Amino acid sequence: MKSTSKANTDLVVPVAPSRGRLRPLGLDEVRITGGFWARRREVNATATLDHCRDWMERVGWTGNFGAPVEQRRGREFADSDVYKLLEAMAWTGTGSDTVTETIASAQEPDGYLNTAFGRPGQQPRYSDLEWGHELYCYGHLIQAGVAQIRTRGEGELAKIAQRAADHVCATFGPGGIDGVCGHPEIETALVELARATGEQRYLDQAALFIDRRGRGTLADGEFGRAYYQDDLPVRQATVLRGHAVRALYLAAGAVDVAVETGDEDLLAAVVRQWETTVARRTYLTGGMGSHHRDESFGDDFVLPPDRAYAETCAAVASVMLSWRLLLATGEPRFADLAERTLFNVVATAPSEDGRSFFYANTLHRRRRGTVPAADAVSPRAESGLRAPWFAVSCCPTNVARTLALLPAYLASVDDHGIQLHQYADAEISVDGIALRVRTDYPSDGTVTVRIARSPDHPWTLSLRVPTWTEGATALLVDADGTRRTVAPGTATVTRVFRPGDEIRLELPVVPRWIGPDPRIDAVRGTVAVQRGPLVYCAESVDLPDGRDVDAVRVDTTAEPVDGPGGTVVAPGELAEPHDEAWPYRPPEQGEVLTVERQGIVLVPYNSWANRGPSTMRVWLPTTGR
Repeated sequence: MKSTSKANTDLVVPVAPSRGRLRPLGLDEVRITGGFWARRREVNATATLDHCRDWMERVGWTGNFGAPVEQRRGREFADSDVYKLLEAMAWTGTGSDTVTETIASAQEPDGYLNTAFGRPGQQPRYSDLEWGHELYCYGHLIQAGVAQIRTRGEGELAKIAQRAADHVCATFGPGGIDGVCGHPEIETALVELARATGEQRYLDQAALFIDRRGRGTLADGEFGRAYYQDDLPVRQATVLRGHAVRALYLAAGAVDVAVETGDEDLLAAVVRQWETTVARRTYLTGGMGSHHRDESFGDDFVLPPDRAYAETCAAVASVMLSWRLLLATGEPRFADLAERTLFNVVATAPSEDGRSFFYANTLHRRRRGTVPAADAVSPRAESGLRAPWFAVSCCPTNVARTLALLPAYLASVDDHGIQLHQYADAEISVDGIALRVRTDYPSDGTVTVRIARSPDHPWTLSLRVPTWTEGATALLVDADGTRRTVAPGTATVTRVFRPGDEIRLELPVVPRWIGPDPRIDAVRGTVAVQRGPLVYCAESVDLPDGRDVDAVRVDTTAEPVDGPGGTVVAPGELAEPHDEAWPYRPPEQGEVLTVERQGIVLVPYNSWANRGPSTMRVWLPTTGR
């Protein structure tokens, strides 16, 4: 096996740490061949990428790079979405030389590149670090450049990105502007560029940005300095707070810096923040951020389902952070959260045809939304229905790049063997070993790993046993037929493998009730249904006579069961309260209801709103029986 202590500059991956517990496998080493994620990646490649490109041309964002100042269109951060699209195209091997040439023509001789600042008639460069997003845009440009380096070895986009990074180091390095960006992102990008090029100055600049954060270099604004994580130094923070996307991007950058510099204290600080955030500020779906007004985390246990913001970009950032922590520590709990978030937020955001998207991801929709116009830009959506494009369209391009690079999140290696973290039909080939993974996960819990090629010495195959199996029985079947029960965590087989050997993991994918922590006031007294990693919901299109989901009550004295077509049927009833002149009464009087007993059809949360306007809820009141 390859050691993770060497510089990994030749990997086709978004994250290539030079040290750490695990080494990621690249897009040239892992191929998703079928099933849940293959379908979504095919839609992404054949529909979503073109959709995003066409919309950015229509609204003028790609044209900004060659347009006069007075013709610039879009928000101050519109450049970043062009860069995210280019990154997605780089990972899929499609590229866009025409757009790259236009971007190159807009770059200043000193490397500065931004269409919203710095030209006559615009605000001066770096005059609004709180809200201007200049460094944030560089971050996405640099990540697109790294994607080109990793997939092609070189290219004009990579040169543009490196010139911009050199400009950042010259401008914000020691003796330069003593500031940070209001929206973290450049930190991860600079570290990855250092990994890809071997240039120490990029890592040094990323570390400098991390150390400056939380020292009050940004102005105290409407939402306070916590909004952009400038209230506390990263090492002192105990939980993620403020704007959810910013907080998660910053944490990811801090992990990158910690890993490359060997800073165990910094890594421990981020792990501590992750643990507290997962325990107290994360939705059942893995979504993060409960405030609409400032797109931020709420206080501990403030997780209202009907006001959940749970921005799609925050889910992407959460997966980025979890993956980095997994590589650094080898602990499967980080892959558990990534799985939950991928299946229940990232997969929920795009429509089945890949041409409309959720910006926010509510867990309870009280009113049927209206279908957004197919040819108009929507305001920032609050989860009525997916929209084709937004005035702020960070989420579609973020989903596009995530699905493009998804195979890189499936597996890793270390000096002992191969680790499987996410399950999909896939082919894996690395270091003289070839595996064929067969599974219908998450519809079915059987994961079969067939050895196609193996060296003549023992090595270890590790398979993650998800935390959702707790309380049920998961089995590992060895090539010789030996069966053993495995607990949540990691199941391993160490042996001399032969071509044709099969290892089978059997996970108990059945519907089951999930209850909330009683400190989450907004959902106390309700339950949800989870089947494997998938969260389920009730949707009004499955109820009779146009009834709404707020009439649903479930009976937890019996278990939910599998229904047809991937549905789950929960025992329960439709209970319609009678209207009263005054909506309060002594509890001993009870409710006045019209009750109709029936099975309640539930669908995977990631599929809701694909059948037209509907109401929906994840957390379901109980009958009280």
